[in-house]
Amino acid sequence: MERTIVRCAEGHVFSITSFPMQNLGADRIGPGRLLRCPRCARLRHAVPVVRQKR
Repeated sequence: MERTIVRCAEGHVFSITSFPMQNLGADRIGPGRLLRCPRCARLRHAVPVVRQKR
């Protein structure tokens, strides 16, 4: 399975095995999702981390 690096609203960076990208009705809710952060153990808004090329 592919791992995705995400950052929660508190700034914690962690990886997950899948990042659910589902549509809710006709409008997309954006790139962020509500996930349980393993650092603060709460449901937080999380977005994928963009990797920078060096």
